Amino acid sequence: MSRIRAPKLPQNYPWLNTDKPFSLKQLRGRIVILDFWTYCCINCLHVLPDLKYLEQKYKDSVTVIGVHSAKFDREKETENIRQAILRYDIEHPVLVDRDFRVWQEYAVKAYPTFAVIDPQGYVVASLTGEGKREILDELIEKLIQQHQEKGTIDFQEFDLILEKQKTPLITPLAFPGKVLATDSKLFITDSGHNRIVVSNLDGEVLHLIGSGIGFKDGCFEEAEFSAPQGMAFDKVNNILYVADTENHAIRKIDFKSQKVETIAGINENLNSPWDLVKLGNKLFIAMAGCHQIWELDLASNYVKVCAGRGAESCFDGSLLESAFAQPSGIATNGSELYIADSEVSSIRSIDLEKQLVKTICGSGDLNAFGDFDGQGFDVRLQHCLGIEYFDGFLYIADTYNHKIKLVNPATGDCQTFSGERFSEPSGLSIFDGYLYVADTNNHAVCKINLDTLAVKTMEFSGLCSLDVCLLD
Repeated sequence: MSRIRAPKLPQNYPWLNTDKPFSLKQLRGRIVILDFWTYCCINCLHVLPDLKYLEQKYKDSVTVIGVHSAKFDREKETENIRQAILRYDIEHPVLVDRDFRVWQEYAVKAYPTFAVIDPQGYVVASLTGEGKREILDELIEKLIQQHQEKGTIDFQEFDLILEKQKTPLITPLAFPGKVLATDSKLFITDSGHNRIVVSNLDGEVLHLIGSGIGFKDGCFEEAEFSAPQGMAFDKVNNILYVADTENHAIRKIDFKSQKVETIAGINENLNSPWDLVKLGNKLFIAMAGCHQIWELDLASNYVKVCAGRGAESCFDGSLLESAFAQPSGIATNGSELYIADSEVSSIRSIDLEKQLVKTICGSGDLNAFGDFDGQGFDVRLQHCLGIEYFDGFLYIADTYNHKIKLVNPATGDCQTFSGERFSEPSGLSIFDGYLYVADTNNHAVCKINLDTLAVKTMEFSGLCSLDVCLLD
């Protein structure tokens, strides 16, 4: 790439994870990596560990700046971006790129894109997509050597005031992702604390499963998870299955032995499993990272693709011709699967007998979203993450609209069910006349009385944030 002077970064836009804006002039002498991202994008989330690795390896010579160029309307709100920074433990400055100004000035075309700026302020590389850690690592080493020889690199470290330092998150739950209600237990994936909370339906905590972020099997107190999401419960055998999303694994929690075991994701190439549903002796998996639905045979632990060819799109038809876009919620009526297809803001169905995929409601367009009740393709949702089937209807966590929607799967009719107090709800479960909601950005679980529509935030006795529990 020819030497192109890097366009300036706007100083009058919101900046997060810092107490002041950064200018490229101020960063002269350092290598700068601009990460163009948006927090709904699974591919953008996949590269965060790579960036953290590079930030830590080259503390004295590399500065990463996240340029948040929002896809969805709700992602443009600074507070929602701040919550995403906390949720994903991002530790570099983030520039809120209003109206794609920086995106356009750097000629970015896709998420995620990295623009690499050398110590003299020139753009020397532009890389798009996942799996670029080694390329970036080699490029940084080369730039350091070149600019050491020229005397144009300035080895120093910058101190940042991070969002987690400004407002530490010490809530009992942190970004709960999914919730599952049964006749005697309520299961919550406490995603921000990397653990599973088990209570009774009145909120009395029975078990805390997980000791912090990591990937470790063993007893409840020793096991480790990384941002777990969806769950499925086998009542007969008293087993909970968990989509351990950022470990790219399926975990089995046996309440008889009180042990956690990995049953898929060690030798299999799973990719951000986000939600689960059990049907017969199979687990069906909403595999957000590769835009497919997978199935796991619980007798053999064998996993395979059920539906979706892997393209990020919305295409109806046969199972392997169909396409999904970051499926993040899955439910069943016993014969069909229902999918919250988040990136196309649509509700899809899979007829397992006919082996056909169809769109129930939503436009099916990657760039068409909003908040419009109606029927079929006229419906507009905004990055829906949760779905539950009950009594002939689908309940939808319309996440970025902060609402719960009600969908008739037979007609495609979609109406607002509740939406007075939620903040990015992500998971739903119905039991005994109540709809339980993982109210993610409010760090809470609510329950809605299906008859009166009264909403109540649950309180959990004996529950503390993981940091406080570890201190105790």
